[in-house]
Amino acid sequence: MILTPGAVALCDWRAIYRGEDVAFDERALADVAKGAAAVAAIVERGAPVYGINTGFGKLASVRIAPEDLALLQKNLVLSHAAGVGEPMPVPVVRLMMALKLASLGQGASGVRVETVRMLAAMLAQGLVPVVPAQGSVGASGDLAPLAHMTAAMLGVGEIFAGSARKPADQALREAGLAPLELGPKEGLALLNGTQFSTAFALAGLFEAETNFRAGLLTGALSTDAARGTDAPFDARIHELRRQQGQKEVAAALRGLMAGSAIRASHRQNDERVQDPYCLRCQPQVMGAALDVLRQAAETLHREANGVSDNPLIFPETGEALSGGNFHAEPVAFAADMIAMAVCEIGSIAERRISLLVDPVLSGLPAFLTPKPGLNSGFMIPQVTAAALVSENKGRAFPASVDSIPTSANQEDHVSMAAHGARRLMAMNDNLRAVLAIEWLAAAQGCDLLPLPSSAPLEAAKAKLRARVAKLDDDRHFAPDIAAAIALLGAGALDDSALPGVA
Repeated sequence: MILTPGAVALCDWRAIYRGEDVAFDERALADVAKGAAAVAAIVERGAPVYGINTGFGKLASVRIAPEDLALLQKNLVLSHAAGVGEPMPVPVVRLMMALKLASLGQGASGVRVETVRMLAAMLAQGLVPVVPAQGSVGASGDLAPLAHMTAAMLGVGEIFAGSARKPADQALREAGLAPLELGPKEGLALLNGTQFSTAFALAGLFEAETNFRAGLLTGALSTDAARGTDAPFDARIHELRRQQGQKEVAAALRGLMAGSAIRASHRQNDERVQDPYCLRCQPQVMGAALDVLRQAAETLHREANGVSDNPLIFPETGEALSGGNFHAEPVAFAADMIAMAVCEIGSIAERRISLLVDPVLSGLPAFLTPKPGLNSGFMIPQVTAAALVSENKGRAFPASVDSIPTSANQEDHVSMAAHGARRLMAMNDNLRAVLAIEWLAAAQGCDLLPLPSSAPLEAAKAKLRARVAKLDDDRHFAPDIAAAIALLGAGALDDSALPGVA
């Protein structure tokens, strides 16, 4: 795909995260050159301008001599590359690099054309910096992780080149690239910005979308396995509520259950009056999650196409204006919203699993095994699901309400967007495992009934049964769960006919 700064669709960011090749739209280089020329003019004038010929943060009042400006930028990068922890996942680093490229490419950061081309070449050739995932508080930019990205451009640190992890200078040399030498402001432009937080938040959003769609299918399959009613999905109910996500989820559930012989078998003379909330209120819960995910997507789409470093260069007037676009509060709020949606999708799914294993509620054999007592069946998979949901509840506490002063109190309020966005990967992993267990349980429940489900639900069950057989007697359960998780991660239930974020 062609990356046009300021005009990248959400689906294109998703494609980059999924591994799509990226080429930079070189029509944007004219704007980049104008920004670089404005910085050169500021240097020539000699007046103090933050980040160009001064120190940084609390040291902004320190003037830097012209002959030291290049060293100033290099020192900034090396000193700020102070992250710790496991490396960022390669798909998220690629997304971060693309986000930074889109930001720099708008000409408001003052970097040179060769700097933009260097980042674009690394992205195109699959040279992915090794970036420790911890160290940003989501304000004054994601400084530490972006410093590690930039250090690799200088030949410092390490780079993933294909499946190999190499010293950065070696990886660049083997790719025919010379280490970058920074010009005035360039180190600050590369370090400042919200691209680390935004990359993780977008990755969390895309994984949540896949999980959301899977949750619609597993929820419908559970409803049929429990011989629940589709009456609560009637469109008239949801039109009166006027919530868009709720209406779309109800329509999806109606479509998924349409034509089910299981559903038809208990339309008459069913002694039950109402289903439990985990079945009956799926449109309300999942619809609200969809609305929240879409709102987060709008915020992140704007952030991904914006410019968030500091100071910003305005070539038309020759000004460098210091502001606070690096403060990632919008990203922090979006990440918190995604976290809450992910938590709730898992929470209601676990309740459906619990219903299915309880013979009093489901009418199915205890723990979904034909020989309860001798076999434990789905007893402990439900416990595992409960453990994962509980873990996600702890992680869902809003990160954005926290702040801790940094940089000698110059940066006295921070967003914690990096923490809020980074947790989304683990939360989505937990959710995927919960949905995998529900898929297994719901398919087992339907297999214990004498009638078939609807065509789409039978198709969903068949995808699982191609990898995991029906449970007759107890067996090693972990491989079954792992297989279902892998299928969900590959998008086995990501039916394009189901509602999504975008």
